[in-house]
Amino acid sequence: MSGLLAPAGPAAGALERLRGRIVVVKFGGNAMVDDSLKRAFAQDVAELRAAGVKPVVVHGGGPQISAQLARHGLESRFEAGLRVTTPEAMDVVRMVLSGKVQRELVGLLNAHGPYAVGLTGEDAHTLTAEKHYARVAGEPVDIGMVGTITKVDAAAVRVLLDHGHIPVVSPVARGEAGEIYNVNADTAAGAIAAALEAEALVVLTDVPGLYAHWPHSDRVVDRLTAGDLDLLLPGLDGGMLPKMEACREAVRAGVPSAQVLDGRVPHALRTALLTPGASGTTVLPDTAGEARA
Repeated sequence: MSGLLAPAGPAAGALERLRGRIVVVKFGGNAMVDDSLKRAFAQDVAELRAAGVKPVVVHGGGPQISAQLARHGLESRFEAGLRVTTPEAMDVVRMVLSGKVQRELVGLLNAHGPYAVGLTGEDAHTLTAEKHYARVAGEPVDIGMVGTITKVDAAAVRVLLDHGHIPVVSPVARGEAGEIYNVNADTAAGAIAAALEAEALVVLTDVPGLYAHWPHSDRVVDRLTAGDLDLLLPGLDGGMLPKMEACREAVRAGVPSAQVLDGRVPHALRTALLTPGASGTTVLPDTAGEARA
């Protein structure tokens, strides 16, 4: 373990604030296919646990899913930042997320001790969803077996946390009639953070944060409120849209802060939690009174 257990200066205060509290981390993007970044992420999460923080990992798997779909001769297509998921593609999504990506991540975390336990949103009805229609140019578009989360039952996750484990959650959900849905991992992470009354939501992605005037500028917005996002979201597209929506909904549900970070930077998670505001884009409630005491 590194110096995380005994930080000095401002980092000590940041760690003390997090001790005993839940932090939900969404791990995704190209960091998930870089072995050194995966190992660095697993080390950060294990160190957080050793320092008294309660991490929950919600993972994506976009690059791995796209690669596996290609091997099966199936197209990867996206609408409004969400993967179009046919029944055939759903079988691949389920296999990759729960059978490959999750098992690898659990293994990397358990290299530091017997901590990580994998589960899917299907398990113990953790995530319940209904069919989601994307909106393109203001019109609803059928994108297949993609779900909108309607309910989160975090009891199983809490049991794992209470026993000192690190829950690793795959974003696959069940419908009320037993349908299986592909749920966006950013959305799932935000919903789980809200249900767990987490202290923070951290979303690791492939860019430094939310660009202020992309593509005209690469300046990153370091801090904004949920209300600010209300104005910006209609102009966002691609994968950043569900990330920023998840952050907005999490802070509006009581999570004190949500942060989007560049997961391509080694130990980005550790740096962000111990040095708030040092990197990425942080989303805060509209007023200080909306954050829990």
